[in-house]
Amino acid sequence: MPLSNTQLRYYDYNVLRLPRDKRTEYNAQVDRLIDNLRANIRDKTEIKITKVVKAGSFAKHTILRKTTEDPVDVDVVFYISGKDATVETIDTLTADITRLLTAQYPNKSVEDFTIQSKAATVAFVGSGLSVDIVPVIEDPERAGYGWQYDIRDGTKTQTCAPCQIKFVYDRKVADSDFRTLVRLAKRWRNRAEIKPLKSFAIELVMAHLQDTLGKPTSIEQRFCDFLLFIAQSELKIPISFPENSKPVPTFSNPVVIVDPVCSSNNVASRISEAERKAIVDAAREAWEAANFASVENDNEVWKELFGPKFRTEEQ
Repeated sequence: MPLSNTQLRYYDYNVLRLPRDKRTEYNAQVDRLIDNLRANIRDKTEIKITKVVKAGSFAKHTILRKTTEDPVDVDVVFYISGKDATVETIDTLTADITRLLTAQYPNKSVEDFTIQSKAATVAFVGSGLSVDIVPVIEDPERAGYGWQYDIRDGTKTQTCAPCQIKFVYDRKVADSDFRTLVRLAKRWRNRAEIKPLKSFAIELVMAHLQDTLGKPTSIEQRFCDFLLFIAQSELKIPISFPENSKPVPTFSNPVVIVDPVCSSNNVASRISEAERKAIVDAAREAWEAANFASVENDNEVWKELFGPKFRTEEQ
């Protein structure tokens, strides 16, 4: 017997979704970091901040509540002017920001500072929250757009954090269960430990299915459609969107999922051929398990996909 929409919405609301009180707590912690860092940058560097945007899953409301398998992180995009995107490097920007963050948090409230490929990450001890500070050099000719650098290879990518947030919001307006579906897929991804399948890629695959398949009535069926699409397509079919500017370039990567707000950016470019095969195999196995669980009405099999906290009603 398939799970009803009511059952899966219950699971999403009571187990997966970030509670309101935690969102308020994280917002306050991030706001304090932003205010302090903005003041320090203004007083101690020549960097000019024109705008700060909370981005990523937190801003899109597709984030999962914190568990041992589901970390909580917030992307904070600092738009910077007065820098030349043709010569500026991420090394300079990240070094300045990391230096200020280290001075800002000299005590044990911060567990670690980590330099990621495109951000400086601050991990807080008490809340378990990680904040990614992402410097973006503003494009003065396009509101919301800017250049993001990769510390690993020196490449730069055009991005628009507010546009990406709006893209997910528009899909949610068209389908009130869109974010629930994304959270279900992310919980499965984390449970299966498929790290190369990033959250943004999950959102875009789910959006592609919404665009191409329409809105079926069953959340369970649509989650299974997500798994089946990955299994059948083997992620060899390039994905793009009506929002993409034309022409969309051709990419040579094993997996191609085009950023809807920047057609020159393949958000899946870091997925290797071996990782693509692993994702496909995991999706195929999960699709078979989900179908068995649905037919047999077997919650234990659903728990294999989503973890031991899976429940669809009050216990």
